[in-house]
Amino acid sequence: MSAAPATLLRADGLAVGYGGRAVLTGVSFALARGQRIGVLGPNGGGKTTLFRALLGELAPLAGALDLPVRRSVVPQTERSRLDFPVSALDVALMGAVSRLPWWRRPGRADRAAARAALALVGLADRAHDSFGDLSGGQRQRVLVARALVQDAPVVLLDEPFTGLDAASAERLEALLDRLAAEGRGLLVAGHDVEQARRWDRVLCLNGRQVAFGGPDVLTREVLEATYGGDVVPIDCAVHGTDRVVLPPHHHEHAHDA
Repeated sequence: MSAAPATLLRADGLAVGYGGRAVLTGVSFALARGQRIGVLGPNGGGKTTLFRALLGELAPLAGALDLPVRRSVVPQTERSRLDFPVSALDVALMGAVSRLPWWRRPGRADRAAARAALALVGLADRAHDSFGDLSGGQRQRVLVARALVQDAPVVLLDEPFTGLDAASAERLEALLDRLAAEGRGLLVAGHDVEQARRWDRVLCLNGRQVAFGGPDVLTREVLEATYGGDVVPIDCAVHGTDRVVLPPHHHEHAHDA
């Protein structure tokens, strides 16, 4: 981490899409070391497309994308296969595969790194438990451990709080704060506006970049442009305003810790 540059990635006028057709345009932002950027937007608004571009899976159709350091991704745990007979340690160890030659299997040092990553996320005692038998919150932390084994300065998290109960979400948020304090840059996609106010920067997308900046960019006008007609006005005086606009919650079954 000490060798990572101050700016971990940068997009300038980025446009990306599929089959030559742009589905996300005008994206300009930078991620610095130790920074947490919340990525807000409706389903289909471009969050996943942006992540695919940052992972090198999609080439820019326009603009520039500077990716000087390794990136890792934490997918949604709800999209993970739970019927494979693999342990939490096996899943964490998969993070070593991306940085090894195709002919080399993970060795003793890689297994030690996987165990250390599980310890960091508080699951050292569940290393040999079946991944499918873990709770939703525990599976999400195992996927974070897998990303850490990749030894990437940038971690992309695709809606990591979806389906987690309050205790699991609080534990995961504390873990992300710790990773940022160690110098990693985090991009956290989600729908929770109030949580996004706790991140360092916020990137709002809806087929284009609506806004980028500190949490104070989350005005009613920006949220309406980000979520269209799918916003819910509620009374709130917490942020010094009479009204705060939030997207409707995606009702998920909460998982325990």
